[in-house]
Amino acid sequence: MAAISPAPSAATVWIATLAALVVVLEPHVWRVARNVVTIVHEGAHLLVAFLVGRRLQSVRLHSDTSGVAVSSGKPTGLGVVLMTFAGYVGPAILGLGAAWVLGTGHAVAVLWIGVVSIALMLLFVRNLYGLLSLTAVGALLFVLVWFGTQEQQVFAAYFVTLFMLIAAPKPVLELQRARMRRRAPDSDADQLARLTRVPALFWVALAFAVTAVCLVLGGWWIVEPAFVRHF
Repeated sequence: MAAISPAPSAATVWIATLAALVVVLEPHVWRVARNVVTIVHEGAHLLVAFLVGRRLQSVRLHSDTSGVAVSSGKPTGLGVVLMTFAGYVGPAILGLGAAWVLGTGHAVAVLWIGVVSIALMLLFVRNLYGLLSLTAVGALLFVLVWFGTQEQQVFAAYFVTLFMLIAAPKPVLELQRARMRRRAPDSDADQLARLTRVPALFWVALAFAVTAVCLVLGGWWIVEPAFVRHF
């Protein structure tokens, strides 16, 4: 996990970027890949709940790519606000952190972080679809870190990172569309509005801003070295 990975070729970075874009933008592929974003979304809720001292109880993932993470503790306060806000920005922040790790030359560490995180989430999953989703993603990552070649591991780490960065803003936009159609009355943004008396639209805009900044910054960290190597 601590071993330095070989720097990827410029072609590897460009191909990983293109692949991530296709996965996010192609509707049929996105319906499947969005399950991974949901895993990270709910994982972010659980992580922040733990960090603010709440008791973790369960997580459920559903075939419509929705999910629910349950914890117990004070029903109001800054900790609850942070926990609720964490979901939609979780994938972007994870992607930004992974981009930083890639810059240190520890590509395999990105995959190991995924394996460990999913293993911990398995302790709290409480429905069959969630169990199957977590197991499938975790098994794929484990196979890559245990049996994959260095080149495969590096490509996978770059692809996963770029996918998280590129995908993160899309669920925020989907959320706002659902809210405009009155299909998400209990969304994270609406819960935040009730907790803080700040309009839900503010929380949607803030989440989009965070995901956009992470995309630009993390994307630059990844693409700029490849651009320099290419030219």
